[in-house]
Amino acid sequence: MSSDFQIGDRVEAVDDTTKGVVVAIKEGWITIESRDGFSLQYRPSELLKTSGQERLSVSPYDAALAKAEDEKGARKRKPVPRRKERDAPKMEVDLHINQLLPTTRGMSNHDILNLQLDTARRQLEFAMNRRIRKVVFIHGVGEGTLREELLYLFGRYENVSYYDADYQKYGLGATEVYIRQN
Repeated sequence: MSSDFQIGDRVEAVDDTTKGVVVAIKEGWITIESRDGFSLQYRPSELLKTSGQERLSVSPYDAALAKAEDEKGARKRKPVPRRKERDAPKMEVDLHINQLLPTTRGMSNHDILNLQLDTARRQLEFAMNRRIRKVVFIHGVGEGTLREELLYLFGRYENVSYYDADYQKYGLGATEVYIRQN
């Protein structure tokens, strides 16, 4: 195999950017003098003959780097959401009074409950108009008054079904509403 090369041949390394001229061939090793003046030894399988003129083509090393970069880019795909994430509610409405108002000074429990129910009704109708299929209403556990009033409100809509929201995410204090679209 080393007989393919002769002293004076121009060569370049297969896995490197090194180019040079063959200066010695001995016992399966080829010694080249690089363009920088260094003497380097290679096996014949690690070298390629080149013509005496400079080539405009890319070296094997550069080609391997470009290929590796292309493969990296090809692997970067948008992650496909898991089924549970796809079915996750699109909208959450937190009905805790401290999320709705900065202070409840001067308000009775009745006023607070009416504000929470009005907010729930407005948000539900907003979701219907925007064709949002799922809404989670976070009401908290408490004494259950707000939850019961919400269930009564949701029951007045024909195209709405409701059930307890994901326990792991919300605990017992949330109701998920599914809005059937026409």
